Amino acid sequence: MSSSADFIGGVVPATPAKPRGAAWLKSGDALLGIVLPAVILALWQASASFGWVDAVFLPAPATVATAFWTMLTKQKLAWDFLASIEIVGQAFLYGSALALVLGVAAGLSRRVEKFFGPTFDIIRHIPGIAWLPLIVLWLGIGAPAKVLVIAKSVFFPVFLNTLQGVRNVDRSYVELADALTLTRWQLVRKVILPAALPNILVSLRYAAGLAWALVVVAEGLSGLEGLGFLIFRAQGLLLTDQLLVCMVVIGLVGFAIDRGMFWVQRRLLRWKQGFEG
Repeated sequence: MSSSADFIGGVVPATPAKPRGAAWLKSGDALLGIVLPAVILALWQASASFGWVDAVFLPAPATVATAFWTMLTKQKLAWDFLASIEIVGQAFLYGSALALVLGVAAGLSRRVEKFFGPTFDIIRHIPGIAWLPLIVLWLGIGAPAKVLVIAKSVFFPVFLNTLQGVRNVDRSYVELADALTLTRWQLVRKVILPAALPNILVSLRYAAGLAWALVVVAEGLSGLEGLGFLIFRAQGLLLTDQLLVCMVVIGLVGFAIDRGMFWVQRRLLRWKQGFEG
């Protein structure tokens, strides 16, 4: 055991070694998320091998993999995927940018909130898909109609969370800013926005996933390209293997989008410590 004299004399006590099981537990946690997908894949393969479900309704994983390669090399899967990504990117950018500006403005001013509030509450309760037939009449079946419908659905969660995030700023922060004689712009930039950032980032993460999910419906009901169009076409022609290909692609891309937004959230909120479970 190291004594205080040893430390004073320049001998630093050795750092206790981490338990050998800590690294194993960490790697085990990393693999934990693979368990359920592996079980689902095994049951899927078993249902195909033992004939539990007719192949027309649930083709084998190998059949779906073959269909994916065929759609990628001999059809336009890559172009349809890019068309969907472009629509989602535009809708998310336009909807969230407008929501952030108006959300901060409404959070800072009761008058702005009262001006927009009643109108936004009425529009918010009308589903985006309900607007689609009317918007198609105005803009046709091209990309602008789908962008507008998805941007509308993205707008409200970001707007409401941004407004709530601004209103939830601790009053003591604002009083301290007044004591330091900060200008209005300095108050917003150095106090309000950093304090509201957790709410804003959560809403952006949710809105990104929502936009990606809604593009399937928007393209299926209006348009001749995109993953949504492929899904509805496969349903009509009873091409279950192609239907599952599109579903898997949508799920994996949605997962990648969510992980990307989560990474951004963790990077921007490194200063915020909370319960990690």
